Amino acid sequence: MNRELNIIVCVKQVPDPDGPPSAFEVDSEMKKVIPKGVPPVLSPFDENALEAALRIKESSGGKITVISMGKKLAQRVLVKALAAGADEMVLLQDDSFDDLDSYCTAFGLAAACKKIGKFDLILCGRQAADSNAGQVGLGIAEILGIPAVALVQKVELGDGNLNVEQLLPDGYAVLEVSMPVLLTMSSELYELRYPTLPALRAAQKKPMTMWSAKDVGVEVAQIKRDKVVKLYPRISEKNCELITGETMEELGINLALKLREINVI
Repeated sequence: MNRELNIIVCVKQVPDPDGPPSAFEVDSEMKKVIPKGVPPVLSPFDENALEAALRIKESSGGKITVISMGKKLAQRVLVKALAAGADEMVLLQDDSFDDLDSYCTAFGLAAACKKIGKFDLILCGRQAADSNAGQVGLGIAEILGIPAVALVQKVELGDGNLNVEQLLPDGYAVLEVSMPVLLTMSSELYELRYPTLPALRAAQKKPMTMWSAKDVGVEVAQIKRDKVVKLYPRISEKNCELITGETMEELGINLALKLREINVI
């Protein structure tokens, strides 16, 4: 028999990935990439996870709690999740939540899930749209000690279990998984719906729960595992050589000879 689920969706605030490359500056001294004039948005991959949660809620009922973690979170960005149909928003915001590695992020989000207490399903994007690491979701599952399935393209509530389709290099696998479980959602089927203007206005009035590092028992300095040693922009060298010839035929022959010389053909 189907039952209403307690669903947690983890979302990340990132610089708009559609921003031009010229808007991102690499600060080698601070070891940071600094976006200039690029607004923050919800990571598009996490929007896929949120839409999957909303469809489960629509078909079977349930409660959706959205969690986001960072140093400076823009509520005007994150309110989009509430406007789309999430029920609650929890913000993990602390000055120490800056430049976190994947393990720290997973540890903090797992701690928040424990503090929330009751959950059947945790959904994450397949990866973040800025780092593209794809490690946090499975890290949360490992820390919580629950099963996980990565790259899920479809999820349906079954008789006390979930039926999911997991993407594979040459197709997909159909799996039945017990709950609680964590799924990282692929981006094939679930594009987040556009919130209506009334929904956006109503969402702006909803309270958001704020937790600090102390509230969830996270000390970043003790658990951080990665350290950026060097960060620098890619240096690419381009050499141009002009191929000459008296006729088009001679030009073609000379080009072919040159390509053979440099082992292109």
